[in-house]
Amino acid sequence: MKGLILAGGFGTRLRPLTYTGAKQLIPIANKPIIFYGIETLIDAGIKEIGIVVGETGPEVRQMVGDGSRWNIKIDYIHQPSPLGLAHCIKISREFLGDEPFIMYLGDNLLKEGVRKFVDKFNRNSPDALILLTRVPNPQDFGVAQIDNNNKVIKLIEKPKEPPSNLALVGIYLFNKNIFLAVDNIKPSGRNELEITDAIQWLLDNNYNVESQEVEKWWKDTGKPEDIIDANLLVLEGLEPSNQGRLLDSLVNGKVVIEPDAIIENSTIRGPVIIGKKSHIIHSYIGPFTSIGNNVIIENSEVECSVIMDDARIKNIEKRIDRSIIGRGALISQTDHSPRTHRFILGDQSYAEIVR
Repeated sequence: MKGLILAGGFGTRLRPLTYTGAKQLIPIANKPIIFYGIETLIDAGIKEIGIVVGETGPEVRQMVGDGSRWNIKIDYIHQPSPLGLAHCIKISREFLGDEPFIMYLGDNLLKEGVRKFVDKFNRNSPDALILLTRVPNPQDFGVAQIDNNNKVIKLIEKPKEPPSNLALVGIYLFNKNIFLAVDNIKPSGRNELEITDAIQWLLDNNYNVESQEVEKWWKDTGKPEDIIDANLLVLEGLEPSNQGRLLDSLVNGKVVIEPDAIIENSTIRGPVIIGKKSHIIHSYIGPFTSIGNNVIIENSEVECSVIMDDARIKNIEKRIDRSIIGRGALISQTDHSPRTHRFILGDQSYAEIVR
């Protein structure tokens, strides 16, 4: 079985962060989102992965490489414009050949991994296996309607009146018959080849489509609040370690301090990860915070936030909470300010709080 990871698209819901970078490279617990997908596929025994990229392709290639760091092979497939998930399959046919494959959206996280779903697909040999999860807002997703025997009877993309609360998780397993389906559907109203339409074609033509509900958490990191929530969920599983230096500081809970980081006259309450060569001075870092590499936080309080590489936060009187601070961003404060702050700052941003 091969793997196909989708890492194109414009990431409009994550702007300004995605004006300067691919959404799949935003860090969760100091690791690019797409790495979680790659490692999940590797855990399921997959050794060949194709990554579909768009305009941010060079950045993705530079970060991910050719797969040698994981001892696998990675190929890249260019999608000129985001024309839908089924279009990604269409343009990947040469890479995929006649092999079964698993398609994984590069901005998704799945706690339980995919090994058991790959095993089920190999065991039952359906034409497609789709993963489902119950959501409170099914109108924002592709939705599955199932009968009393848990058989999929219909799929609808972002329905105004959802027939169920079962959303399609961004992970699909197919055999070569999906190419027939893709060749027989037409672009939707938004000019995309929808994966829901392709799977519906399989259903309408009596191909075998199985489904499986996921048991643990799944996260689509398409919006800033999703990044914060995903970071929280991943940090819950941290294994504490300290490879940095503690100077008159207090560390409680699950905390990872990476090499050459310095914690000085500060309090760190986990789960927290602090990246290489970062310097925390006279500050409080609260639970569910990821601090990237070479970050400086001085005389400030940060909690439940994602602070990316090379950011600077200085002299912020009140706590920064549920925020995302881009690479190389600078936040400083003069005089007094409101009680709390919330920021979504893109790379190289500068924000000064004044009164």
